[in-house]
Amino acid sequence: MNIIAKFTVATEQSLDILVKLTRQLAIEKFSMLLDPQVMENYITQYFNSKTLVVELNSMSNQWLVVYVDDQPVGYAQITSKGKRTSYLEEKRAIRIANFGILKQYNLPEVCDVLFQKCLSVCRSYEVIWIHEYIQSPWIELFENNGFSRKKETYQLDELPLTSLYLMT
Repeated sequence: MNIIAKFTVATEQSLDILVKLTRQLAIEKFSMLLDPQVMENYITQYFNSKTLVVELNSMSNQWLVVYVDDQPVGYAQITSKGKRTSYLEEKRAIRIANFGILKQYNLPEVCDVLFQKCLSVCRSYEVIWIHEYIQSPWIELFENNGFSRKKETYQLDELPLTSLYLMT
């Protein structure tokens, strides 16, 4: 099995890949937690071609896609955007957002390749932070890689889900 994580830029091919991946992963992540109409509105608003082109072209973002045998199976967004806690206000911080891998490819080696690529991109920052919903299966991966949960809970930026912050 050949696994590689690559940076993605706004091309027609990469946009098609991200539109499919973002939709599939949102459904896998949230279908059991959200009303179907809330989930569809979320996907329609945040993961459409027009919005993704803007996000891909933003200097605040870097997008990574992980491939298994040339098949795109997951992605992560590295960004300086997002609602920050007061702890982060005076810090040089970067966020790992929207980390996800399709369930059928959710293998430790695939997760590790994508996550290690994220960490290598973020190394020069004082703090790396993640804002994740509390039922996320990724929290264990983040904690096993040096992230600590903050005690307070919040609401996820775009969805009515309880969330928490994890930081290095």
